[in-house]
Order: sequence, then structure tokens, then C-alpha cells
Amino acid sequence: MGSPLLTEQGEPLNVYHPKQTTLHSTTMEYNLNPIVRAIGKNPQDFTKADIIKFITENDIHQLNFRYTAADGRLKELNFIIQDVNYLDEVLSSGERVDGSSLFPGVMEAGSSDLYVVPQFSSAFMDPFADQPTISFFCAYMDKDGQPLSSAPDQILRRAAQAFREVTGGLEFHAMGELEYYVISEKEEGYEAVDQRGYHEMAPFSKQIAFRTEAMRLIAECGGQIKYGHGEVGNFSTEDLNYEQNEIEFLPVPVEQAAQHLQLGKWILFELGWRMGLKVTFAPKIIVGKAGSGMHIHTKIVDKNGINQYVDAQGNLTDTARKAVAGMMSLAASLTAFGNTNPTSYLRLVPHQEAPTTVCWGDRNRSALVRVPLGWSAKVDMCSLVNPLEKPSEKRYTNKQTIEFRASDGSANNYLLLAGICTAARHGFEIDNALDLADKTYVSVNIHKDEFASAVGHLDSLPASCVASAERLRQHRAIYEARGVFDPATIDGIIRHLEFFQDGDLRDKAQADPQFLKELVERYLYC
Repeated sequence: MGSPLLTEQGEPLNVYHPKQTTLHSTTMEYNLNPIVRAIGKNPQDFTKADIIKFITENDIHQLNFRYTAADGRLKELNFIIQDVNYLDEVLSSGERVDGSSLFPGVMEAGSSDLYVVPQFSSAFMDPFADQPTISFFCAYMDKDGQPLSSAPDQILRRAAQAFREVTGGLEFHAMGELEYYVISEKEEGYEAVDQRGYHEMAPFSKQIAFRTEAMRLIAECGGQIKYGHGEVGNFSTEDLNYEQNEIEFLPVPVEQAAQHLQLGKWILFELGWRMGLKVTFAPKIIVGKAGSGMHIHTKIVDKNGINQYVDAQGNLTDTARKAVAGMMSLAASLTAFGNTNPTSYLRLVPHQEAPTTVCWGDRNRSALVRVPLGWSAKVDMCSLVNPLEKPSEKRYTNKQTIEFRASDGSANNYLLLAGICTAARHGFEIDNALDLADKTYVSVNIHKDEFASAVGHLDSLPASCVASAERLRQHRAIYEARGVFDPATIDGIIRHLEFFQDGDLRDKAQADPQFLKELVERYLYC
């Protein structure tokens, strides 16, 4: 067993683990979420009666509501429960909140009351609470008891529904890659090589224990983790060490994907704070060092869960090419949801792995949209590596995803995923989708000068928040079609981006290190 994680004061990190009960299903027993293990059901099958039984049997008296506001951050409402009737009331009717504070500029103070109502399927034990505490993600409801039109989660639900309608019942799945830096006091010895931190091991990587603890806590709260690893970025100043890491999720229905990203960011922030570490998802920290993105992988599946991006042989389908074409057509305006402060555009510069040109390619990390390696080889790799295993006919092409690489940690995760889902849907609505896919495909490193002529016809991503706002204004009718994005939300995003007046900030930041330092500090905790 490894050493326990400690707080900044040197005390053991207090993480609550509720008592376990005997369960019926092996699958449930293996789930890290203690509520799933105790109830013995998949979360989507939880009922109010299940939740009340779990709370009372485990003597839980603290309850938290969590919900995402216009700024993209999780908000929190705390309850102390001493009466089962009151518990039933809270779970059934939710509670009132001030919408004008949660959605400034969208809701007016004169008519701003909203309800927040818990989603039972999202239940998890708060890993940081001193006493046993159950938490829920909540939905916003308006004065008439209907879903709030401008709520980020509702916009995402409408985007997913519109996608189903246009595609004849196909489902849009997604997952995110959370890239972040951990800032700690500089340690002597076993220094990592500058900008060579990719998949580095201890002791050269100093934050593996922090990363794996965060992954465990995310999983206990219901997030579905794929893996975690060290990323390229690492560097030191006189007193501090900056180490870049990544946690990647598994593809799930797009509405769940947003919740998982929200969980991940919250847990990384709070765990870092409790351990005396600074965690930042800032897109750029310093010129010349790797920035942090938040790549979004997508997947389209049928009612049986079969991946529609590839055929039985693992070849890319027209369905995939239409989705890519939609992303190409709206790429520039997607930055309005996924790149929302001036430091975002310090990352989106040429000759880095971050994209600047609207194009796509296979396994091409210089492209905006990438089709990563997808298990299409017609061999059983397991038996080749392990001679005692008999060759299997099973193939794993169902794992194929398509990756959108422009977005970063400043995104409102719900709105970003709603935008990407809308873009993919748009690819099924335009007549020239397959032709557009052909015209925007690249097979070379677009950042190399010798290939400049091959990409000269391609569009570029905006270079500032102001430019992003203008591209959103040009494309807003597509996002508002089928009632997905409400006009007030689009107006609010445009106002937010234009407020920065950052048309010349990229040049100023690259020329003046002190100006960049102040800019990064301003948006460090995006």
C-alpha cells in the first residue's frame, strides 16, 4: 500500500467511505460508486424510494444539490435532514434559487426565482465532506414547473434530441480529456526533462499519487474513467514546479459526458486545494510551453450501441464523414463555447499541437479534428503478445472515436457539447457534406512550411474572443434551429466574448512576459 495522501498541514486526507451491504450483481459489486453497490441497480434505474432507503439505512443527514450556472462552474446548496418527511419533500419538490445571480444578463431580478430538482440517477457520496453527505446533480425548472429553456443542461438535452430526430434515432456519445497543470513547490532531484513529460513515471513525475486519487474519487462519484497519464508539459521556475497531467473519460451519452467533466474539474480543484497544490486548466501558462486543451471525442451509435463511425471492417463510414463535415462547417463558431477567455487564443497558435486550421485527418495531431487509431487491424493482438491465448475473432472497432481538438478548460461543458452535437447534426442536414469532408481532409503536418500550399484554401480558427463572437453571430441561426440554443443564451455569449476587446492581446502577450503573467493569473482558475 502507498502512503496516505496528506493535507497541506500534514494530516491524513479525510475521505468518507459509507458502509457496504451485500449485493446481488457482480457488475454492481465491482462499481466504485458506493450507492450503486448498496442499491444494486444501475443509476438510471434509481427511484426516490431507493434513495430514501439508502439515506436512512446509512444514517445520512447531510444532502447537497449541485448545478451548473452560466459561468460553467458547479454551484452548491447544502441541507441538514432530520426528518424523513422533509427528506421526501426535498427530493420531490427541490428548492428555490436566485436565477438572476446564476444567469446574470439572461434572467432579470424582477422575475428570477427558479427551482432546482435533483436527478436521482446522479446520486453520489461527497468525497470531501466531514460527515456522510449525499449529493445530486439538479435540473433547473421555471415558475411553471417546466425545464428552464436557457439552462445549460437543458440546451444539451435539446441538442441530443434534435440529433436523434434528424438522424432517425441515432445517439450522440462523447467523452472529454481533462488536461491540467499541477503547481507545487519545487523539489530537488529527479527533475523531469523540460516539455518531455508524456507518460512519465515516478519519481520524475511528482503528481501521480494526486492524479490517481482524483481518478478514484471521480469514479466513486459516478464518472467513468478511461485512464490518466502525464502530459507533455512540465517546467520549473526558481521556486515552483509545473507538471501537466491528463484524465480521460469513457464515451457515454452526451448528457452524461458533461456531468463527468463537471465532476472531474470540481474534484481536481478541491483535492488540490486540500493538499496544498494549485490546479489549473488554463489554456496557456507561458509562451513556449505546452498549453492545456480539453479535447472532446465523439461517437455515434445505433439503438443497439453499435458504432456508426466504422463499418464491420473498421473503415470510416459516410455517417462519420457527415459528422466531420458538420464540425468543419461550424468549427470557427464552436470556439465561442469552447474557448471563452483571452488565454484560449494564446494556445491556438501555429506550430504547436493545438489546431489553428479548419481541417481533419487520420491520426493527425496537427488537424482540428482527428480520427485516432481505431483497432481496425485484422489480427488478435492479445494472442500475438500472449502466446498462451488462442486467437479470437472478436474485434474492437466499436471503440473508434472522432476527436475535436480546439476546446479548452474555459468551456462551459454543457454548451460546448451541445455545440459539437449540433455541428455533427448539421452535417446530416447539408447537401454537400461528403464533398466538404473531402475538401477539408489533410494527410500532412499542416504546420510544416513545405505543406503550406496544400492548406491555403482552408479556413482558420478565430484568433481572439472578439473574432469568435463574430463567427458565432454568423452561425447563430444554425444553433438556434429546432429550438436547441435559445436566443438569450447566444446573445449572452456574444456579449461575454466581446467584453474582452482582445483583438491585439495575442501579440502583446507574446511580446511582454509580464503582461502574459498577469493575464494568466487573472484566468488561472477557469
